[in-house]
Amino acid sequence: MGVDLICQEKGKVCSFDCVYCSLGKTTELTAKRRVFVPTELVARELKKVKGKVEADVVTFSGTGEPTLAQNLGEAIKVAKEVLGLPIAVLTNSSLMTREDVRRDLARADIVVGQLDAPNEELFKRISRPHEKIVFEGVIEGMKRFREEFKGKFSLEVMFVPENTAFSREIASIARTIRPDEVQINTPLRPNPVRPLTPEELKEVQKDFTGMNARFVYEAKKPKVKAVVGREKLRQLKRSLNP
Repeated sequence: MGVDLICQEKGKVCSFDCVYCSLGKTTELTAKRRVFVPTELVARELKKVKGKVEADVVTFSGTGEPTLAQNLGEAIKVAKEVLGLPIAVLTNSSLMTREDVRRDLARADIVVGQLDAPNEELFKRISRPHEKIVFEGVIEGMKRFREEFKGKFSLEVMFVPENTAFSREIASIARTIRPDEVQINTPLRPNPVRPLTPEELKEVQKDFTGMNARFVYEAKKPKVKAVVGREKLRQLKRSLNP
């Protein structure tokens, strides 16, 4: 079950403007935390679907970077109380340098971070971060969070033609972060960037030998059902705009 703590009609609110994002261009590029959706509203909506939707995990992601939501920790607590399910958070890791963000994320059972580049130059080209976010800070934030976190920490690496040649360097950095799992992906949803072929991604995978790595083309796709309204579906509609 997905929970979107950003959920803004005007579009995506994020600290990155990744070239491959299936939601399209970031409407508001920011590194400032605030409350977008009140915790009380989250609680009410979760109670409405309790018992009506089959789910094995509650995932905080949606139309932007979930750690920008200042009430992320509160919302995780509420979701656990209402649904009694494990909580996962998909994050670009940009704010993990902040103690309050790490504290909020620590309430989750599963956290999936992001690593798409081996240096500042490529980081700016692929992730296109807010000006206050620097590559070394993101890496150090993930390392610190990994040391503190008691749950499962996975690392998603999204490969596109622009960073494929740097797979060995990215794998080397991933080893210093020591995630429980590495998800080797390429963007398969509609977006402006060409996904790697299975053959190309297989070559990349060799650089992650010895790590607990999952390969997107080998992953089983679970059956999912949309139960949100038409307006929310419109907001989540995959965009091809760069």
